[in-house]
Amino acid sequence: MTLLNTILPEQRRGKLKALLDAGKTVRVLEAHNGLSGIIANTLEVTGESEGKSVARQFDAIWESSLTDSASKGHPDIEVVTFDSRFHTINEILAVTDKPMIVDGDTGGDANTFEYTVSKLERAGVSAVIIEDKVFPKRNSLEAGVQQNLQEPEVFAQKIRRGKSIQKSNDFMIIARIESLIAGKPMEDALNRATQYLQAGVDGIMIHSKSKNPDEILEFSQKYQIILKDLKLDKPLVCVPTTYNTITEDELSAAGFNIIIYANHLLRSAYHAMMETAKTLLRNQRSLEADPLCVPVREIFKTVGFLEVKEKDQQDEQTTNIPVIIPAAGEDPVFKEMLNGKPKTMLEIGGKTLIDHQIQTLSNANLADITLIAGYGKDKLHVEGIEVLENPDYQKGSMLNSLLVAKEKMANGFIMLYSDILMEDAILNKLMDCKEDIVLVADNSTQYHQPEEGHALDYIISKNHYKPARRAIRFTGENTVANIGIKINPETATHEFIGLARFSKTGAEQFLETYSDVISNFTGPFQESEDIANLTFTDLMQEMIDRGFAVHYMEIHKGWLEIHNTDHIALAQKSFNA
Repeated sequence: MTLLNTILPEQRRGKLKALLDAGKTVRVLEAHNGLSGIIANTLEVTGESEGKSVARQFDAIWESSLTDSASKGHPDIEVVTFDSRFHTINEILAVTDKPMIVDGDTGGDANTFEYTVSKLERAGVSAVIIEDKVFPKRNSLEAGVQQNLQEPEVFAQKIRRGKSIQKSNDFMIIARIESLIAGKPMEDALNRATQYLQAGVDGIMIHSKSKNPDEILEFSQKYQIILKDLKLDKPLVCVPTTYNTITEDELSAAGFNIIIYANHLLRSAYHAMMETAKTLLRNQRSLEADPLCVPVREIFKTVGFLEVKEKDQQDEQTTNIPVIIPAAGEDPVFKEMLNGKPKTMLEIGGKTLIDHQIQTLSNANLADITLIAGYGKDKLHVEGIEVLENPDYQKGSMLNSLLVAKEKMANGFIMLYSDILMEDAILNKLMDCKEDIVLVADNSTQYHQPEEGHALDYIISKNHYKPARRAIRFTGENTVANIGIKINPETATHEFIGLARFSKTGAEQFLETYSDVISNFTGPFQESEDIANLTFTDLMQEMIDRGFAVHYMEIHKGWLEIHNTDHIALAQKSFNA
């Protein structure tokens, strides 16, 4: 619930200074309403670096003049009143607990600025940044716009007036220098920085619309000299909107203490809204737009609507999630050995294959297990699980058997191939995954040749070959680009092991896509020669092609597919070890 993010103004106000005092390079994201504020406040990406878990979050929220006015349909020329801006500020403060930095435009005249400082400080805002332009300002990033700067002495006096009115030492006033935006020389920017620091400002923001970071790096280098001469320690702020190739680590090393991503949420939202609107117009229905939209439930979870967030978390995290094991087909490799029994009745180490699977599932507290039987059903002997029958198991593929248990999928499910053995750790790790659709994928396929006559479900990772400038691999980037048995093994990055998890949302996407495909397509489809033989991997690829995110959980060995007698011997050896 968003109420969990509430915080008192006096608790929030000093958070920014505390981060800076601790030597933290503060990463700040723009927000223009309550929903984008929640994203900036709560979003976290996790990854691994040298075997250790790494997490990244934004440290503070930027309430932007540009995105606030644009979201209201107005230009960024200080036409939106401060009372209207303050409404947005309070809207964001009400659902967040991280420090907020407010874009104060020019601050108005000195009298107006005093009232602005008082209101923001009282609300719990940590800092206001005002730019040294003449009111009413014009946005800094638009080419060909006349930028009129205020005299530095007048702006310095505005700073003094603002500092004199604040009641606590926690609130910060930061001066935004627009000299480089206005085409003034570097010397003008440095002179202004000196005067503003002498006036008592709490920090300096240097602004630039150059695509090259050279001028802000030059300013930073000379700014450090100014601080040393004045015997001050005041943070330096940058907004790398145009010079966006430079990394946070590089900016931090150059002396920047606060890095603001100033308008990216609104810009990306605008792009997404345009694409969705075009899709609706082109298709005259909303089906094709679904992959462009998050489910309504996700919005409910985010904003705390009727405590749906907590209930959905319980649904997705419950250890009683249904497990479906499609096991209806006949395996010709073991036909003589089984003597009419289904493959799940193979004995390995004194226990049947299905009993081994049930034991592994039980170790993960998964008790709601459904097996789909077909061939040899009368010779199937298993206790403690539900058995459903696919009488048409000779028609179609394993997917047809899986969908016999469609009623079990409503709140999410786990699918497990019937001939897979695995270590407990794999299933435990899968239970911790948060994504809506997760396939378990083994990366060791890159290091061995496939067995002759045995088709594997290969995967090509979307980001596997992306040039990396950091050692951290974020789990959210583990998405599938291609999946199927016809992928060239030399280009495959992983093998799908036959274990997948679907959240409630993922199950809905899965079933809706299947229904649409079966209803509207005939003939060859994806890798299948006919839609009647549609496979699980065909459907996964179709979902990927439609824009749904199919993630994978990467493993390295720890599992075994029982495909021939050598595999049985290997499994028995493992159980006897």
